[in-house]
Amino acid sequence: MRNILNPPLHLGLAEAFRRAGFRKWYERELLSSHAHLVLAFLSLVAVFAALEASRDGGPAERLVNLVYVLLSAAIGAWALRRYLFLLTRAEGVANQAQCESCGEYGRFKVVAPHGGSDEAEVCCRRCQHHWVISGLA
Repeated sequence: MRNILNPPLHLGLAEAFRRAGFRKWYERELLSSHAHLVLAFLSLVAVFAALEASRDGGPAERLVNLVYVLLSAAIGAWALRRYLFLLTRAEGVANQAQCESCGEYGRFKVVAPHGGSDEAEVCCRRCQHHWVISGLA
């Protein structure tokens, strides 16, 4: 039995397209990537706040603030990296979502997973043309 309340963190493209459809998947990827961008910005604010707080105080307080700076910087770097990954992945998949035969964009059905988990064989709903969409592009 599939657990609906606790979905897996990473679905393959074929399963993600089956569950939500391409357009909703694309929208969710963009929203998720921009949420990571907001987290990166907030981490930058936290870095500056910890640097400002470390100006005054004793050595112990400066050490604690240094830990906060490093932690905030690490979270910000991770969030920025995740933002760039999700954004480029979504755009790469979106560039492959147009049927080569009739030009229909984003209107396809998944035929089968293809190769790894980041590939899906799809079929155009208008002209039945088959092609492979890769998330690694």
